[in-house]
Amino acid sequence: MNASFWRDRPVLVTGCTGLLGSWLTQSLVEAKADVVGLIRDDVPQSHLTRSGVIHSIRIARGDVTDYATMERVLNEYEIDTVFHLAAQTIVGIANRAPLSTFETNIGGTWTTLEAARRSPTVRRILMASSDKAYGTQPMLPYTEDMPLHGEHPYDVSKSAADLIAQTYAKTYDMPIAITRCANLYGGGDLNWNRLIPGTIRSALQGQAPIIRSDGTFVRDYLYVRDAVRAYLMLAQALDRPEIHGQAFNCSTDEPVSVLEMTRLILRLSPHPKLEPIVLDEVKNEIKDQYLNSAKLQDALGWQPAWSREAAMVETMAWYAQYLGYKLQVEG
Repeated sequence: MNASFWRDRPVLVTGCTGLLGSWLTQSLVEAKADVVGLIRDDVPQSHLTRSGVIHSIRIARGDVTDYATMERVLNEYEIDTVFHLAAQTIVGIANRAPLSTFETNIGGTWTTLEAARRSPTVRRILMASSDKAYGTQPMLPYTEDMPLHGEHPYDVSKSAADLIAQTYAKTYDMPIAITRCANLYGGGDLNWNRLIPGTIRSALQGQAPIIRSDGTFVRDYLYVRDAVRAYLMLAQALDRPEIHGQAFNCSTDEPVSVLEMTRLILRLSPHPKLEPIVLDEVKNEIKDQYLNSAKLQDALGWQPAWSREAAMVETMAWYAQYLGYKLQVEG
């Protein structure tokens, strides 16, 4: 990342209290950017708040689906760069409440992009899609030329938002790039029904972790700080016209099964002899998903900087501090 590029640059981060948003905002603050965070609901447990970074940004209150709010924020703060991360990200919630997921993930995208289209100051836009946008494909790994084929509510919301971003880039010649990241993890994800934070919490508490699937589901897992580096590098690259309208996969290219990831966490935890409880009751989730990130690596020279084990050690340390546990591994 070129830190001098961001100095005093007006940047808007939607979804700044989320996992990715918190760490991205922290990196932007460290690079001396002039950061505005759009916040709908206070999240006092977020990494953004607990780290104190929230006190170093300007806060705009409002909902990403409200056009008047987005137009006001982009223009009053003379925003140059938009990182559009705001989304409802939990698959289970999307299945229970599809309308709110569609409103936020799809409506929030077109609202943000339409406001950006009409803003005279916006020069670059990063839009967060997902590997889920591909849906189920006959071949793996996913590459960017595969069709977007979501089937269930969350997946469809990401497919639609991704296509809307492509539409704005191509129809209105807007400087937009799209990221399709693997499953993100790192300190600050407090959605305990997700595999990694839920397993870490159980392991720290000395309890057997729960696996909702049969354990054989295969996924990519990407450390959030590596994802932040990709976002910043890609935003800087939007000075290059050939990047406009392009989507980029972002992953370690090292897929593992749910059971393998669970066992890694347990091995690094204070209770490595724990055994997971496999429920095999998951529904409406894609069995195997993993990405090919060669396009991003070729375009930007990006590579993950953390090994999976090193990233997990950092992540577990964050949760141990958050939950009040000392990391003393059994002998």
